[in-house]
Amino acid sequence: MLKLARFVREKYVAIIAVVVLMVAPCLLQAQQSPISPDVYGQLKYRYIGPEGNRATAVAGVPGRPNIWYVGAASGGIFKSRDGGIHWDPIFDSEAVASIGSLAVAASDPNMLWAGTGESFIRSHISVGQGIYKSMDAGKTWSLMGLEKVGRIGRVEIDPRNPDVVLACALGHAYGPQPERGVFRTADGGKSWDKVLFVDENTGCSDMGMDPNNPRILFAGMWQVEIHTWGRTSGGPGSGLFKSTDGGVTWKRLEGHGLPHSPVGRIAVRVAKKDSNRVYAEIETGDGVPQPRLHRTTRTKCFSSPRHFRGRSMAATRSPRCPPIPAATITRCGSIPPTGIAWPW
Repeated sequence: MLKLARFVREKYVAIIAVVVLMVAPCLLQAQQSPISPDVYGQLKYRYIGPEGNRATAVAGVPGRPNIWYVGAASGGIFKSRDGGIHWDPIFDSEAVASIGSLAVAASDPNMLWAGTGESFIRSHISVGQGIYKSMDAGKTWSLMGLEKVGRIGRVEIDPRNPDVVLACALGHAYGPQPERGVFRTADGGKSWDKVLFVDENTGCSDMGMDPNNPRILFAGMWQVEIHTWGRTSGGPGSGLFKSTDGGVTWKRLEGHGLPHSPVGRIAVRVAKKDSNRVYAEIETGDGVPQPRLHRTTRTKCFSSPRHFRGRSMAATRSPRCPPIPAATITRCGSIPPTGIAWPW
């Protein structure tokens, strides 16, 4: 009886082995066959978190594609170590929950800066409590000043020297205050200089550093005041500014395709592939309260034919930065033959 059972078991195993050997080449071939792009085209975006109100800031770590940081309007900071599948809160021990900006130092992936206070303003959102720095990838935090600036919508770190940091401060925006504009530190946050200040009614709405030359920065300044029933946006204080010395001094930019004052909120970025291409999303004063997108190249200045609709304005850059399709461009104004589009 035992011999019969052994015989049956051996035959059964032999049959399975034969089947596996016959099917394996087919499976291997199927795995090696290219997958049609149409398959990926059927995939839809799905919500994967984290919880914590609106996402107001996102930062990644160069060379570590699975590490993400997300800041929330009133939920603190979350970190993912597996490409967004799981999220851990890393800012709950601090005294403030409203996050306006995040930045990781290019020279040190463990150095993370967080500007508090959401800059995408609404009448009921909370203000921040300064700027924070972590030297251990978000495990612990230190308050580095700027407690009175209200809302920090952008932080830029010099990739050559992480002690040089610039903060774009909108202010609490409920009335005039001196603590608004662009602030700069050259000692890692021990002290700050207010390097760009227009007036007590105007704060910094956005800032962009040239990814190929950190000495060049652009900043959007926004004259704004929030009331319980709405907001007053735009005025002579608003405008686009440029620095060519790492944020120490600034110059207001005018003309050459930019809309005439008064303007409102401004978002700005510099293309990584071509630093001569600068995108500025500007709330214009042409009678329609939606912003327009303006772009500079070496020869022309463009603006979008459509107004952007929505509560918030933000801009970011694509690594490839493809040109805007010609069908979406209008109001093309030629620039004098000076060699570059905006002589700034």
